Amino acid sequence: MKYLYFSLILALGFSASCEAQTVASVNLKNLEGITTNTADLVGNGNPTIVCFWATWCSPCKRELNNYMDYYADWQDETGAQIIAVSIDDSRSMSRVAPFVMSSGWEYEVLLDPGRDFARAMQVINVPHTFLVNGEGEVVWTHNNYAEGDEEELYEELLKLVE
Repeated sequence: MKYLYFSLILALGFSASCEAQTVASVNLKNLEGITTNTADLVGNGNPTIVCFWATWCSPCKRELNNYMDYYADWQDETGAQIIAVSIDDSRSMSRVAPFVMSSGWEYEVLLDPGRDFARAMQVINVPHTFLVNGEGEVVWTHNNYAEGDEEELYEELLKLVE
């Protein structure tokens, strides 16, 4: 009986650990004030890159600026879209739109001032990037940023479309 009980626990634990992480369903506003559900932005058959960032985070801004250099090519080659999720709070949220406009980002930018989406995705610090496949499953995640990390992301993107 002990063996059966142990096997059952092991099997349940194994099956639970095999489940893929998906994008949490949280309502956030974009820069125009339109509410959108985060889960509706993924799983459309194409890869999605979800980047958590803040205006006070220098590595975050470098990462997203560098991604912008490759974004058009990534879209052409893989159909990927980038969603930049700002975790700026109510004190610094007014800086998000001017910064995005001056940077020329063509990404969808969402505001998560209460960090509800960040918490749901288990984001501890920024920058934190998730690569989501066309079925809405997180297939790669990366925390922090160093020059050249965009090459690793590009390789992961290519794996999704091969």
